[in-house]
Amino acid sequence: MSIAPDELRTLGNPTLLQRPKTAFFCSREYPLSAERPTFLWAMEQRYRNRCVLSGFHSRLEQTVFRYLLQGEQQPIVYVLGRGIQPNLRLEYGPEIADNRLLFVTPFEPDVRSITQETADIRNLLIAELAEAFFVPYAAPGGNLEQLLLSEAVRGKPVFTLDLPENQVLLAQGARVWHSGVLGNARGAGT
Repeated sequence: MSIAPDELRTLGNPTLLQRPKTAFFCSREYPLSAERPTFLWAMEQRYRNRCVLSGFHSRLEQTVFRYLLQGEQQPIVYVLGRGIQPNLRLEYGPEIADNRLLFVTPFEPDVRSITQETADIRNLLIAELAEAFFVPYAAPGGNLEQLLLSEAVRGKPVFTLDLPENQVLLAQGARVWHSGVLGNARGAGT
């Protein structure tokens, strides 16, 4: 799946698409041990002013989104699994006006709810737009694991947490993310 830029509907600052972007995905159900290091990762993204790209659908993704929004200069690309609705401009007006938030979707405004099909399309679009991935946890055999095996992700760096539950991801080639600026500075990461 490849969507031409002119087929995307946007609300916000489209120049954010030109920045290097790290996709953030996490399965809906995840081990609690993933929360603290994920929050540390989010803090580093804010500190380094790195553009984060996500559908912000799972509970952990939504929590990270709310945290990132608090950063005055934090660039965020939010990819929707439905059309852009009028309330987004009202709800996120200051962030849009500050040119630090972009909503992107391949769907028309009359697509008002997220289905498995629209979520899959959204996730593929995120994968195509991203240069790197941070996945604190992907459930074995789940949709996210399948996405990470797709052509859209192939050849792009995928970082995850060093958790026993992530052995499948690590065996598939994901690299362990190490905290840099705010942690132990043992290695690079996204």
